[in-house]
Amino acid sequence: MKIAIPLANGKLSMHFGHCEKFALLNVDPSTKQILDREDLPAPPHEPGLLPPWLAEKGATVIIAGGMGQRAQALFAQAGIKVVVGAPADVPETIAASYLAGTLQSGVNLCDH
Repeated sequence: MKIAIPLANGKLSMHFGHCEKFALLNVDPSTKQILDREDLPAPPHEPGLLPPWLAEKGATVIIAGGMGQRAQALFAQAGIKVVVGAPADVPETIAASYLAGTLQSGVNLCDH
């Protein structure tokens, strides 16, 4: 499993489309361990670009603070599970909470 987390200033970006970079964390869901992390500069913001770009990088889950409905649908079409409403924290903490089933998510912080 590979988890994508949009970053701004080293923590989860509240609006994924305007992040500085993405942390891609390879994780083992059976052992709940983070195997490695790769940070990639975000491509230019273009509607519809990020889902296929992250799918090409192997992402299977994206965890964001907020994301528009169209983007969520595009990620689903690309086979990437979307989790919204996550707190601004460092990627390792977010991924560990997700793997443990304790990630506090919910309210989509994006209204478009």
